[in-house]
Amino acid sequence: MGVMGRRDFVRAALLAGAALPWRARAADAARVVVAGAGFAGSACALALRRLAPSCEITVVDPLRRYVTCPMSNAVLAELRTLESLALGRTGLKRAGIRYVEDSVTDILVRTQTARLLRGDPLPYDRLVVAPGIRLLYGQPEGYDQAAALEMPHAWEAGHSTRLLAHYLRGVPDGGTVAISVPGGLMRCPPGPYERASLMALWLKSHRTRCKILIFDSNNHFPRQDAFTAAWAELYPGMIEWIPPTQGGAVTRVDVAARTLHSSSGAHRVSLANIIPPQAPGLVAQINDLCSDHGWCPVDPLTFESQLARHVHVIGDACIAGAMPKAASAARSQALQCAAAIVASLQDRQASPGELASVCYSLLSASTGLAMHARFRINGDRIDQIEGNGAPTAASAAHVAEANAWYQEIRSACFAE
Repeated sequence: MGVMGRRDFVRAALLAGAALPWRARAADAARVVVAGAGFAGSACALALRRLAPSCEITVVDPLRRYVTCPMSNAVLAELRTLESLALGRTGLKRAGIRYVEDSVTDILVRTQTARLLRGDPLPYDRLVVAPGIRLLYGQPEGYDQAAALEMPHAWEAGHSTRLLAHYLRGVPDGGTVAISVPGGLMRCPPGPYERASLMALWLKSHRTRCKILIFDSNNHFPRQDAFTAAWAELYPGMIEWIPPTQGGAVTRVDVAARTLHSSSGAHRVSLANIIPPQAPGLVAQINDLCSDHGWCPVDPLTFESQLARHVHVIGDACIAGAMPKAASAARSQALQCAAAIVASLQDRQASPGELASVCYSLLSASTGLAMHARFRINGDRIDQIEGNGAPTAASAAHVAEANAWYQEIRSACFAE
């Protein structure tokens, strides 16, 4: 008999674990471990604390200081500072939630134990995995972590955002800025186009002859009509969107030459913002929580993994039907997941709640877009509710709404 591979071992453990008898632990005595403390993980932990005040909740995340992706594009236009987007973990601690500055590495489904990179293993009755995304370096060719220091992605807010803002300040008058957008599912689908708008805002105020090229691997993008109309009004002639049919898919980058290559040829630029393709965070991948399609399949009612018993996956990493990969969607999933966990621990059937998302995009300091949507859990699917989420025009009101929403979701998800 050959040596069993790691994936085979994990699958065997899953099957063996499924056959074991399991007795529900009372919710007030249950141990819940949350791997990941972004919007999804923190919101879930706080919701669990409200629903089951005596539950033992541990949140594991390596980042003691977290910088939010929402509103990070505003840093590029000097509308916000990066420091204003930073959060600590004091809100979790005040709520009586244990925070562990570490990373979950291995999930032992059979024994219901989460192994940590540095600390002692954590036993759990339920495990919530909220790992966010990981960036798939190597796509396009030549774009690795070293290249990201010269062509920042700024798709994980923090140092990369600061780099991109710094390089933007150094673009000469008449220079060209390129944004490369990957194909497939990604975090914050409208984000690259908001970014182009706010880069144009800064350049319009500090340069007179710059141009922004959006190299896109997608044939269309969210609210394309509204973005295009706003660009024509606010930044005439500055922003050009290039679809894949016209060479928009970047296949290779030459960092030293500051050149992007696509089917339309070589494009030398002053600044390149390369957003690579994305996949679930590493803990989901190494513990076989991802399907062959790359993301994590879940039961829509409970967000329990379809591949690991008593393990729930929420946020950007999960497959959630029509829901976008956005902070608002992550929060909505977290609330449904927390309610389902408590119901299960109390030997009750979970109730299907309505899910929601909203995405705000700033077009300038005084103009913004809003994209609202509501979703219904329908058996094994999450469907968008028809007739909801009708487009609204760009307006100053949406900027005020966006700022108010940001403050509210920070408070709700992080208790800060």
